[in-house]
This record gives sequence, structure tokens and C-alpha cells, in this order.
Amino acid sequence: MTLISDNIEADTQHRILVVAERLFREIGYQKTTVGDIAKQLRMSPANVYRFFPSKDAIRQGVAQRLMSEVEEAAQAIAVAPGPAAERLRQMLTTIHHMNSERYVGDSKLHEMVAIAMEEDWAVCKTHMERIIGIIAEVIAAGAATGEFQVPDVMLASLCTCNAMMRFFHPQMIAQCVDKPGPTLDQMIDFILAGLAWKGSR
Repeated sequence: MTLISDNIEADTQHRILVVAERLFREIGYQKTTVGDIAKQLRMSPANVYRFFPSKDAIRQGVAQRLMSEVEEAAQAIAVAPGPAAERLRQMLTTIHHMNSERYVGDSKLHEMVAIAMEEDWAVCKTHMERIIGIIAEVIAAGAATGEFQVPDVMLASLCTCNAMMRFFHPQMIAQCVDKPGPTLDQMIDFILAGLAWKGSR
């Protein structure tokens, strides 16, 4: 009975987050109320509060869910077959496109993300640590096969992530759209050249 109850609770939490994300996209985070979310789910606001103590907690849950999807996509690329350089290029490109489409191309959802960046820093920090770890997996694989010359894998991953910040960080993506700078492919080419085995040149 406990297992069934846990599954029902997890399913209800998931449905609340799905509906909340849709409403945040449709009418904006600030305008969406817990009552709006409850109405869509045909439940009382009090029932929503059983699963999330506040609207802020719902926002945090939505942000975490969106970030988890990016992490899952990156992890799937990390464990796929093929040269490490190709996987790293695909991963960096995918993270950029997912963040652009979710957080920048959608102005109403961007509002929620801007607040999350300021108030849910622990969630964002954990996400970046996971992304850095996944990038490190690919760099380590490339170093093991001789594709990359990397004495410190974690440092190389941190440098890669920092170099990509203009293409990863939702607010920087939005702010840099019309600013001069390298293209996505040019930046990835630069990163891969820095990681490449020098003896092969």
C-alpha cells in the first residue's frame, strides 16, 4: 500500500509541474496563481499545497524538471558510441539549443527562469555541477583514447563550460544575440582545438 501511495503522490506532483509549466508559458509566471493550477487539475488549491508548500516551490520544481531534461539529453550523448570530439560537439550544441528554445525563445518562461536564477541558486548550481560532470565524462573518454591531451579532466571540463557560458546561460544567450562574438560552431572548434592531442599535428 505504501508503494502504491508513493506512486500516486509522485504522479500527482508530476501533473502539477506539467500544468504549472504550461500555464507559465501561456500566461506568465507572475500572473499564474496556485488557484489557476488547481483549477486545471480539477482539485482544490489546498490539495496542491499538500504537495508544494508555495508557488515558489512549484517554480523551483518546474525549473528542476526542465534542467533535468537537459541533463538527460547530455548524458545520452555522453554514453553514445563514436569519437569523443563528435560527442562533445553534439552535446555542447544540444545544451545550447535546448536552453535557447526553452528559456530564451519563450518570453513568458524566460521571466520564470530569471527569477529562478536569482532565488533558486542552489538548483542552478547543482545543474551546472551535473553538466560539468557529464562534459568531464566525454573529455576523459577522449583522453583515454588519445583524442584529447588533457592532464586535468575536471579543469578541462570547467574551462569548457566557462567558455560556453555565452551559449549556455539563459540570460547571457538573450543578452548576446546581437552582440559581436564567435558563433556557436567557432567556439566549439576553439574548445576542441584546445583539447586535441598536440602530437597529431
